[in-house]
Amino acid sequence: MSDADLIKLYSKRILALAADIPHTGRLDAPQGSCKKRSPLCGSTVTVDVVVEDGRVSAFAQNVKACALGQASAAILGRNVIGQDRETLARTRDMIVAILKEDGPTPPAPFDALEVLRPAQEFKNRHPSILLAWDAVIEAMDEAMAAV
Repeated sequence: MSDADLIKLYSKRILALAADIPHTGRLDAPQGSCKKRSPLCGSTVTVDVVVEDGRVSAFAQNVKACALGQASAAILGRNVIGQDRETLARTRDMIVAILKEDGPTPPAPFDALEVLRPAQEFKNRHPSILLAWDAVIEAMDEAMAAV
């Protein structure tokens, strides 16, 4: 990977997102929790949720990932409160489409995911980008199954 590729991949916007992840930590009494690990790079994300009326009402995340995984988790964290499982799963699928097929950018409030488009050619980073999304969906499933 050339220096130009690295600069493109880790743009200032990605690094700014990675440095400002909202809702870090753990919830005291989550209804659902999920820890995901990428075997490829060792990144891990743990997500806790509380769900009310099918929507995330409380959220926390512990993110130990590369800058791309952190940026993805930051975008999720900024917008997850109030979202339902279907919207989060659809957005996760759109991230996969961006990375694999140059698919369309998700609509607001997740349109900031456009910043991850340069990661398309770096397949080893894709699992890290998806960790927080996979974890929140699984945590929501756990929370809704307990109701």
